[in-house]
Amino acid sequence: MSPYNMIIAIVPRGSAELITHAAVDAGAGGGTVSRGKGTAANSILQILGFADSDKDLVYILTAADKTEPVLNAMKDAASDKKQPFGIIFTVGVNSFIKAGTVSGRNENMTETTHQLITIIVNKGFADDAMAAARKAGAGGGTIMNARGTARPGDETFFGMEIVPEKDMIVIVAENSKVQPILDAIKELPCLAKPGSGIAFASPAENFTLLGKKK
Repeated sequence: MSPYNMIIAIVPRGSAELITHAAVDAGAGGGTVSRGKGTAANSILQILGFADSDKDLVYILTAADKTEPVLNAMKDAASDKKQPFGIIFTVGVNSFIKAGTVSGRNENMTETTHQLITIIVNKGFADDAMAAARKAGAGGGTIMNARGTARPGDETFFGMEIVPEKDMIVIVAENSKVQPILDAIKELPCLAKPGSGIAFASPAENFTLLGKKK
């Protein structure tokens, strides 16, 4: 069992604050929101909340023992919304680092060959984070714009205040490269100040390279 969980919700554009405020009230420290667009055409995926429309993607990191009450609070906040309103699910997180703290480790990692590393920094520092990750063995990554959702004055676990815009980087890496990448990210000057960012790793199950095999 992972010591932390990432709660991921996909809801209509403009609805992120509804569920993130409920999560904070239930004990979460805040989260990060990025923008997306649904692309589904068939009716089943539309029911799941993936129809063609603008979306807010909400990411909230919680300790395992806090996940259930936070998840339930988020569900309750959306309980009076007309379906399909969106979807919510969790992903286990094996290890994380938070700016200004000691790197977290978990030696009993889930048996997968690759992990998804997610790095969230203040806007403008994504290239620095990606360069450090590459130097530590990452092959590449994807950068997205995001924003923090914690309310000013909150004692945040996720480490983000509501004001700054964020850059979010996602990297898929082999298990053996995950900790070196996290360690390299932790040493970045832009993450020296507490609350300036976070990085975490979670198992990437069923990892497959798409496309024609040579």
